[in-house]
Amino acid sequence: MPVLRTPALTSGRRPLTALLTAALLLGAAVGAGSTTAATAATATGTATATAAHADEPGWTAEPAAGGAGPARPYFYLSGPAGTVLEDRLALTNGSDRERTVTLRGADAYNTADGALAVRPAEPPAAEGPSGTARGAGSWISFGTATTVRIPPRTRAVVPFTVTVPPASPPGDHPAAVIASEDGREAGVRIHLRVAGPTLAALTVEDVSVRGKGARAVVAYTLVNRGNVALVPELALRAEGLFGEVPGRTARALPVELLPGQRVSLTEPWPGAPVLDDVDLTLTVTAPGAAPATAGASARFVPWGIAARTGAGLLGLGAVALAALLLVRKRRARGRGPAHEEPVPAGKRTPEHELTGASR
Repeated sequence: MPVLRTPALTSGRRPLTALLTAALLLGAAVGAGSTTAATAATATGTATATAAHADEPGWTAEPAAGGAGPARPYFYLSGPAGTVLEDRLALTNGSDRERTVTLRGADAYNTADGALAVRPAEPPAAEGPSGTARGAGSWISFGTATTVRIPPRTRAVVPFTVTVPPASPPGDHPAAVIASEDGREAGVRIHLRVAGPTLAALTVEDVSVRGKGARAVVAYTLVNRGNVALVPELALRAEGLFGEVPGRTARALPVELLPGQRVSLTEPWPGAPVLDDVDLTLTVTAPGAAPATAGASARFVPWGIAARTGAGLLGLGAVALAALLLVRKRRARGRGPAHEEPVPAGKRTPEHELTGASR
């Protein structure tokens, strides 16, 4: 189901951090709850199944079906600035008690790691001038139906409007419809596009390498500088001292980058070398956008091996020096007494003959 689910909030200002994804199948939440209850009943009996049923959400929020067409995973609205767009939200109470659900609009944004989330409800003092927020969430209105009571086993369809201000810039304005009850919130995303020129522009920044070997990753930052949402692809090329190093072929990233958003991501690089000096080139592309590239340098040195090798060389040098000193000492001991230096014949002292006669 294309809804946002969050655990119970401890404060009304706590950010809503669950993902808003359009890929969930319609009715997944109800099916998941039923499957859990059935499994529990089979394993531990009726009492456990009743407890599991009591833990079920009890209600769902989704786009109302448009005639005989297929179920919609999200709302898609488009129109020029200054117009009023309309759609309908379906609230289904599958429990045995009445539900009271509060409705509001919210801005959607990317978290730092690229996930999709929505802004929490802001008190009037925190809103912009004239009591309006800055994003498209403030354009959504349920009129007098901001609080809806849904009888047991009943489906309620609630209309809402999106009033696009006359000065709204063209492009995508991500938003969501949020339904809440007793601390639990569910959101349905709105793909809202204001008519006019669109620009797909993407840059990649702050490329660096972390870790080494098979655990090496490339960290980088993506920035959407256009006015439309982008689903980027990434490729990694590396050139070392000994030639090209295995990189990463182009692949789609699991992120939808909203206009004006900045996200910090990491890419695994299992082909990182053990010993090399590498120049990296990161290339990111997206439909309609020019390729964005950025580079970085990384030096890989196996310090553990280098330290062990250095220690071995030092030990070998010490052994060689000790052996040399020992050889010299033994040679010094084996030499005889030193011979006198011969005296030239012309400088010899005259020899006197000793006789018994006195002179």
